[in-house]
Amino acid sequence: MKPVNAGPGAPIEGERRPKSDEEGLASLAERGEAPANGHKHYFEGHGDFDSKASLAANLASAANVPSFGVRPSGRSAPRGLDSISDPIYGALDLGTNNCRLLLARPSRRGFRVVDAFSRIIRLGEGIGQSGRLSEQAMDRTLEALKVCAGKLQRHRVARARMVATQACRVAENGQSFVAKVRDSFGLDLEILTPEIEARLAVAGCATLVDPEAEFVLVFDIGGGSSEIIWLDMTRLGSRRDVLTGRTDVNDAIVAWESLPVGVVTLAERFDGRTVTPESFAAMSDAVAKLLAPFEAKHRFCERLAGRRVHLLGTSGTVTTIAGVLLGLERYDRKRVDGIWLNVAEIDEVTARLLGLSYEGRVLEPCIGRERADLVLAGCAILDAILKLWPAERLRVADRGLREGILMRLMMEDGVWRTGRRRRGRSRRPSNGYAP
Repeated sequence: MKPVNAGPGAPIEGERRPKSDEEGLASLAERGEAPANGHKHYFEGHGDFDSKASLAANLASAANVPSFGVRPSGRSAPRGLDSISDPIYGALDLGTNNCRLLLARPSRRGFRVVDAFSRIIRLGEGIGQSGRLSEQAMDRTLEALKVCAGKLQRHRVARARMVATQACRVAENGQSFVAKVRDSFGLDLEILTPEIEARLAVAGCATLVDPEAEFVLVFDIGGGSSEIIWLDMTRLGSRRDVLTGRTDVNDAIVAWESLPVGVVTLAERFDGRTVTPESFAAMSDAVAKLLAPFEAKHRFCERLAGRRVHLLGTSGTVTTIAGVLLGLERYDRKRVDGIWLNVAEIDEVTARLLGLSYEGRVLEPCIGRERADLVLAGCAILDAILKLWPAERLRVADRGLREGILMRLMMEDGVWRTGRRRRGRSRRPSNGYAP
């Protein structure tokens, strides 16, 4: 059975889509070929964007911290939108495994991408054994950040917020590395707390919550940590208000946890290259032990009995599973973002990947060599979650911190707009960003 994309961004039946906007821009950017204009709106194709405005409230409560980045002196936020003269905003997410940058201008319905960059840097490589960021990992990361700094300067970015997560959070030399980045490139990285990271994960995918659900588990399987957030949607006056912007979905959070395990740390511990059914089970069991105290404290297994529940995954693990299941020749977020999977389909893909050698996984278009030793570690984390909290459905979200950061910066400057689509205008489906 093929997964069903029941969201507002379902692709047209039989349509062949090009590489996603962001992936295409990222690959062009690395070659210095990213076009200066003509990028598609990330939020187009999702109908009346008033229904997406919940992020204004979600992000406000998600991050009670200052936004970093400096607006050039004497420059004020413009009122006319969707113009080449509008300011460019930036969001940089330095994770344990990836360094990702997104630059965008405000538009009439969200924002328009100007440039993007993504590179696997494995900053957290070996941190589980040494407790420190290695020289090789820092060198790789500095090379990627040099590219990011160049893009920020070349595009004359008005405001930017740059964040780092688990690797910098736990490494003994994390703070000194952040200081080195600031001294080398003028990039002021903010190390997010686990709570803010968890809340931003919820805010970033709020509109993918099924309004009929009573409980929703949001999870983000990262490189060095995994965020687990339970939402009790019955706490909100009207669950549909989450989608209309009249209710802050963070009010539904009843429990959250940041597990000190991610795809990089788990793969290093159990050898992600050579994975057997036995070692996969051991990985899943290790994660289950980390989840056990959280379940013992909150007793969700009992609370979920007879209730309408679904899972919402924001990580690369679930997007990869969806891409493999769809048989994509190359990853296409428009086909993946918002898609619904059932547990049998997830088990099918996991078993298929487990039956492949490392080189076999390398040949999978949605995995490749850079992720071939990490994908089964992610599947093991997901396996542990599904065994503890069984659910019939899981929704996939290909969106995250950068999109939330951009929206928050634009909201603060009063340039965030979510205008209605004109009557009679074609509603061509597209899985553009609409957190």
